[in-house]
Amino acid sequence: MKNNLLFDFTVDKTAKTVFINREFEAELPLVWDAFTKPELLDQWVAPKPWISKTKYMDFKVGGRRFYAMVSPEGIERWAIQRYTSISPKTNFKMHNSFADKDENPELLGSDWDFSFSEQNGITKLSLIITNESLERMEKMIEMGFVEGYKMSIDNLEKLLDILSQK
Repeated sequence: MKNNLLFDFTVDKTAKTVFINREFEAELPLVWDAFTKPELLDQWVAPKPWISKTKYMDFKVGGRRFYAMVSPEGIERWAIQRYTSISPKTNFKMHNSFADKDENPELLGSDWDFSFSEQNGITKLSLIITNESLERMEKMIEMGFVEGYKMSIDNLEKLLDILSQK
């Protein structure tokens, strides 16, 4: 694992946007799979000690992922991701909204734009998260998004390290 890999995390409240740039010492197809396959997503996306539980995922334009982050006490925080654009191995976009366990979404959500590139065995993720309101962005931050996402990315790095050795 290289310690000099890029990890830039910027919150711009004025633009209601989060910018994340992160490099991984793994080939692009593996990183892409980690973001697009539920059996891999559930292994890294929740910050410990929480776990991720995907109820269903249909990774295609117009498809959805319905999942929960589950606390050690069993508290579930549900969300719906609706895929709006997919360019295999380079980019996908989705709309994310919090929801209840019955798939009733909250009114406001956020748009996520994931871009992937690889150079010399290093895969770069550029992620732009644009919130529909400042209130929604502040709710994300209040729920621990910044710290939680950094922890999740660390989980992903460990998973990629294991998968790269197979």
